[in-house]
Amino acid sequence: MPRDTLIIVPTYNERENLRPLVAKVLGLPVAVDLLVVDDNSPDGTGKLADELAAAHDAVQVLHRPGKEGLGRAYCAGFAWALERGYEFVFEMDGDFSHNPDDIPRFLAAATDADLVLGSRYANGIRVINWPLRRLLLSLGAAKYVRIVTGMPISDPTGGFKCFRRRALASLDLSQVHSNGYSFQVEMTHKIWRQGLRVTEVPITFTDRFQGSSKMSRKIVFEALWMVWRLWFQNGLRRKPTRAPAPGS
Repeated sequence: MPRDTLIIVPTYNERENLRPLVAKVLGLPVAVDLLVVDDNSPDGTGKLADELAAAHDAVQVLHRPGKEGLGRAYCAGFAWALERGYEFVFEMDGDFSHNPDDIPRFLAAATDADLVLGSRYANGIRVINWPLRRLLLSLGAAKYVRIVTGMPISDPTGGFKCFRRRALASLDLSQVHSNGYSFQVEMTHKIWRQGLRVTEVPITFTDRFQGSSKMSRKIVFEALWMVWRLWFQNGLRRKPTRAPAPGS
């Protein structure tokens, strides 16, 4: 029976994490497929992904020629998912900062939503292994996004998400321009401002123990100006252009 859920995991030098991540995802009580989008990792992540795909029919690999950023990797994965008819499409990090055990909760929430966001800050703060400076930066960014855009989202920069097919299909992915944390904000804003249903589920975020963070100053600055661009795109409104659907 074809599976209707796809987990997209972008990778760049995630060889140490990939095998245990695949085992964890495939061991879930819900049937899912997993798409590894590898940006020609020099550590051999792509080769390992091919080996895992050969061993498991639920694993697929999309190879890209080089490192072009998180946003481009996810948009390539989204296009791949839409072409193949998946109903539920996830974003998930490849370093175990997102817990695959939360996937069934996301799917339950998605029955009444177009986009489900994993929130580190809904009903408290649940972040492990972050220095205070990083936590304050993230909380400040979340407040900044809410003030500028009006989105009532507690964790707009989070990267653990589940999209319904209709939400992704409503977007022109070729017009998604951002790459880092601002990519997460842009995707959510484009869906929210249409009046589609967005909900948050609490998650515990555990920063990576293997490998190194992809955070950079460029990513932070991109996020700072992107929210103003989104506000202008929404006609200087801090609310959806259409009323939310019933049940939102």
